[in-house]
This record gives sequence, structure tokens and C-alpha cells, in this order.
Amino acid sequence: MTRAARAFWLDSPGRGEIRDVALPDPSADEIVVRTLCSGVSRGTESLVFRGGVPESQRAVMRAPFQDGEFPGPVKYGYLNVGLVEEGPSSLLGRTVFCLFPHQTRYVVPAQAVTVVPDTVPAPRAVLAGTVETAVNALWDAAPLVGDRIAVIGAGMVGCCVAAILARYPAVRVQLVDADPTRAEIARKLGVDFALPEDAADGCDLVVHASATEAGLARSLELLAPEGTVLELSWYGDRRISLPLGEAFHSGRLVLRSSQVGAVSPARRSSRTYADRLALSFSLLADPAFDSLVTGECDFEQLPEVLPRIAAGDLPGLCHLVRYETAADSA
Repeated sequence: MTRAARAFWLDSPGRGEIRDVALPDPSADEIVVRTLCSGVSRGTESLVFRGGVPESQRAVMRAPFQDGEFPGPVKYGYLNVGLVEEGPSSLLGRTVFCLFPHQTRYVVPAQAVTVVPDTVPAPRAVLAGTVETAVNALWDAAPLVGDRIAVIGAGMVGCCVAAILARYPAVRVQLVDADPTRAEIARKLGVDFALPEDAADGCDLVVHASATEAGLARSLELLAPEGTVLELSWYGDRRISLPLGEAFHSGRLVLRSSQVGAVSPARRSSRTYADRLALSFSLLADPAFDSLVTGECDFEQLPEVLPRIAAGDLPGLCHLVRYETAADSA
């Protein structure tokens, strides 16, 4: 009997479809996972959807289980939570997280999944990849006790960074966004909120995650002398302008990048990818992260929903994709 599944593919920039997929029989070291839910990583998946991955970065931007090539056809995604239907007894029936695209069932090596702790519900577990990005960023930034910190951009990544910083002792952390409705999310995460023009300056660290030119410029303005902007936004094929006059040199300001593809150099000698993901799940035991799941749809609706997300017509944070009604092809 041929195993079958259905998967969301970006057929060409701006147009997606659901395709039938034939699954291979699992080998001795592989498992079969039935997807319970997946998450849309708004920034990256919107950029991929519109065909904005630069040619020079197409190899770097490959997802672990991506099929096809940029700009399309391509099957892309990396926030998947499912139930192990076939595999070793230690995994059978367990809920697992995998860096897999939007697909009803899939076969992967057993070591490619992480068991979701009982303290983390499946819908919240789709945030694991985003929390992992935030953990890596804070390893890069190395904030200190009592630091004055701003997080600019209250999207998925920015909110996860702010939520973790809220646990740091004696820090002043402010979540900054041009959308005043994000103040309620900041409240649920336990952090202060400000519009860009009202943000507190004199910051030792600014984490920038708005993916806008204005947000990055404002990040530099908020720094104290010798402060650091940690850039988490990825602009794809867009070029931006940055004011590096004024106080940039006299204030000895620092602008540095962070990217989740490699474990931060600050922890690379002592932490593995698995360690980083395990830490992310321990943080996700906090129900406050539920506030970051702000929309949902059925799997069959993805071809209509993703264009709206990419166009900005369907605002929000993490968009949850549910698979309860998704049927595999015969």
C-alpha cells in the first residue's frame, strides 16, 4: 500500500497550491509523523512567498526538509508539530516538533524530531523555532543585570525576545512598535510598551526585529554611547539606507547581526542545537506565549490564506494551521 500525504507548495511567486505526495516506507531509523498543527513564520514565509530570496542566499536559506528550489516550485516551512504513528516504542504516540513544511504526514529520521514536553500544548509548541531564534539572539547579545533594553518590532521574533528578557533581573525592557494594538500583547508578556516616538532612550542594547528601515534607524537613535543594536530582521532582496553619520562614530555605536542557522559563538563550544531547542521548550512552559498565537486556519485554506499574510491583509503574529479535517489522498 502506497503511503500518501498532502503538502502545501509555492508553485510560483505569489501562487500556492496543495499537492498530493507519495511517502516512502520508513527505514529502521525513520518514523512516520501525522501533523497536528504547523505555524506560519510570517516574515520569512512571506518573503519566500513573494519570491524575495536573493539568489546569493538561496542555498543558505534552505529549510531542513525543503523540496524544490527558490523562487519556486518549492515546499517550504519549519514549524511543525505532529504525532508519531510509526517508529520505536520510545516515540510511538508521542507529540513531536520537527523543522518540516506544511504537510499532513511525513517520514523523517527519528533524530530529526524533538519530543514536546507535557507542559507545552501542541499549538504553543509551533513557536519553538521562533523561541529558539530569540534564545540564540540573546546568547549573541549577552545582556547584563540592570541593562536598559528596547526591542523594536512586536512581531513573532521581537515578542519572543521581549518575553524572555522579562525574566532577566533588574532590566528595563520596552517593546516598541508602530501598531498601538500590540500594547495588549506586551502587557500579557509582562513588558512595557511604547510607540517609536515615545520609546525611552539611553539603551545599552536595542534588539531590532521590525524589518523596516525606519525601525533600524530608530534603534540607533535610542542607544547610549557604546551601545549595541542587534539586528534580527532579514530583508531578503531589499536594500535599505541607514544614517551612519550623527552619533554613530562619536558614540562608538555597534551594529551586529544574529542568525539562528548556527549556534551563537558565545555558546558554540558548550551547547548543541538540541540543547538550544530543549531550552526553548522549557521557556515555552509559560502560558504567556499563548498570546503570540493570534490566528488560525485549516490546512486546506493555506492557498488562500498565505497570499493575504504576505500582502499584510491578514495581520497578527503566529498563524496556526490546523490539520484535524485534512485527509490524506488515497
